[in-house]
Amino acid sequence: MLELNLYKNNDANSQNYGKAYARMDQKETYSIEKLAEHMADHHTPFSKGTINGILTDAVSCIRELCLNGNTVKIDNLAIFMCSVESNPMSRYAVARAAVGNKSTKVDGQTVETGNAVKSVKLLAKSTGRFTRTELNKDVRLGWTTKAQELIDADKAAMNQANNG
Repeated sequence: MLELNLYKNNDANSQNYGKAYARMDQKETYSIEKLAEHMADHHTPFSKGTINGILTDAVSCIRELCLNGNTVKIDNLAIFMCSVESNPMSRYAVARAAVGNKSTKVDGQTVETGNAVKSVKLLAKSTGRFTRTELNKDVRLGWTTKAQELIDADKAAMNQANNG
């Protein structure tokens, strides 16, 4: 079950100032080792160590393949690929296939360096049973204890205002 907390928008410049929003409460972060242990507990013939090794190698290979311009699809999980955030350039001729700032200061003046890429990032697009539609079908939601206390207190205040 996904547990939800409530928070109030306190940004006075926002058009939604003072409104309440639900935010998912993140529980535990599973490392590859902990994931391998979890998987080994699901009656698999493979040991935690074997699973850990396979997952570690898979991560390394996915990184390598993505950095070589490939897309890796793991059915019912995600499609992984690298993408770039690019710098604007005034001329093709100044383009360099390099990562970094597009310009630099020289003697107080901005000089175009021609680095075409600001940064490289990993994209992961959900697929199969992990798409938004599928997750919405299967999810169970509930409130954290703290959020339920806020809800109950607000309901009591509303009832008191209506009956008072």
